Amino acid sequence: MNDEVHIRHDEGICWITLDRPKANAINCAASRALYEALRAYEADPALRVAILTGAGERFFSAGWDLKAAAQGEAVDADHGPGGFGGITEYFSRTKPVIAAVNGLAVGGGFEVALACDLIVCAEHAQFFLPETTIGIVPDSGGVFRLSRRLPRALALDMILTGRRMAADEALRWGLVNQVVAGPELPAAARALAQGLLRSAPLAQRAALQLLSATEAMNLSEAFHHQRHGTLPVYRQMLRSQDAQEGIAAFSEGREPVWAGI
Repeated sequence: MNDEVHIRHDEGICWITLDRPKANAINCAASRALYEALRAYEADPALRVAILTGAGERFFSAGWDLKAAAQGEAVDADHGPGGFGGITEYFSRTKPVIAAVNGLAVGGGFEVALACDLIVCAEHAQFFLPETTIGIVPDSGGVFRLSRRLPRALALDMILTGRRMAADEALRWGLVNQVVAGPELPAAARALAQGLLRSAPLAQRAALQLLSATEAMNLSEAFHHQRHGTLPVYRQMLRSQDAQEGIAAFSEGREPVWAGI
């Protein structure tokens, strides 16, 4: 594993920390290391939730490593099977990932956060896409994902001008799930992860797979794909032991014991 990506397991939670001083900028090697960390998390049945964060208090990630670019890393360099940051094009993953944004999420760093399923951030965090101000575009999902998460006019304002969005504004627009004081961020991310641990793991994976497979469809198409499409985790969930356990636990007035099968 790349020594700039730290991994820690904590009672079903996988902490993945990008540690590249001074700004947690991401080059091809870091992207591939992040992907390997996420792939290992996806494959480990003992791990239920991942928390992706940056080291330090100032930067979640400054995005594309411009020093690497100046040394010859191309704008269209191959960042590996997960795309930039190991996650922006990791479309086959089925387990939840929380972004714990500990500071500035800039350009590709913002795109990495947008590729996660949930976002909790420190109150001093800021989100922005400065790419057009340096002659490129946020093409690691920024254009696509931000325009789906925010009103079009607001998304275009950020994409075309590079304007910054503070944490409190991000919360108002529903871009993030929670804003906390900086020192409270790890505990808040862990609490969010523990909330996810209470739900059935296979059901969560099925819900994420359904969303990923159908979010570009209209409602009729989405229902048709759900009923007749090839969604292996959803099909597995319907016939699962956990589905039976959840019903039994509810009827018996007890907490369910999930087996993940």
